[in-house]
Amino acid sequence: MIPIKELLIFALAAFGLVITPGPNMIYLISCSITQGRWAGFISLAGVVVGFLVHILLVSFGLTAVLFTIPYAYLILKSLGVCYLLYLAVQSVLPRGRGIFEIREDLKADKPGKLLSMGFLTSALNPKIAVFYLSFFPQFIKIENGSVLTQSLELGFTQMLVSFSINLLIVLTAAKVAEWFAKNPFWVRIQKWFMASVLSGLAIKMALDKGK
Repeated sequence: MIPIKELLIFALAAFGLVITPGPNMIYLISCSITQGRWAGFISLAGVVVGFLVHILLVSFGLTAVLFTIPYAYLILKSLGVCYLLYLAVQSVLPRGRGIFEIREDLKADKPGKLLSMGFLTSALNPKIAVFYLSFFPQFIKIENGSVLTQSLELGFTQMLVSFSINLLIVLTAAKVAEWFAKNPFWVRIQKWFMASVLSGLAIKMALDKGK
C-alpha cells in the first residue's frame, strides 16, 4: 500500500490535472450549460468509464516497463516534469482557454450519444495517458508491495478526485461561468494559481531521487 502522505501528494497532482483545461473539462462544461445538468451527469459517467481504460492499460503496462527497461523511471520522470511545465505555461498564455469558456455549438443529444461521447473524450484524451505514465512511477516503490496494486490504487485515487471536481463543475457550471464572465480579474487569478500549483509539482518531481 502507498503511504497516505504520498497518496495525498498524488491527489494534489491529480487535482492539478482536473482543473487544467482539456477535452474532458471543456466538453462537460459546454454540455452542462447548453443541454442541462442531466446531460452533464450522463457525459460524466462516460468520462469515468474512459478513465478505467487508462487505469487498466497503464497499470498492467507499468508492471512490465519498470522491471524490464533500464532508466525507465528517469525517462518517465523527465517526461512528467516537461509535461507539468507545459501545462503551467499553457494555463497563463493570453490565448489560453479558460476553464469556464464554453462552446455554444453543442446540440441536444440522446443519452446513448452523451455517454459514448463522454467515454471517447476521456479514453482518447492524451493528457490523461501522459499523466498516468509520467506520474505513476514517481509514487510507486517496490518496498510498498505489488506494482500492479499500487498502480490501481493511484488510478482510482485520480479517478475519485477527477469525478468529485467534475461533478461539482457539472452542478455549478452555468452559475460559475456567468460569475467568471462578470469578473475577468478572477479568471487571471485562477490561471496563475493553476500555473503555480503545476510548477511546484514539476519542481518536486525534478528533485525526487526516485526509489
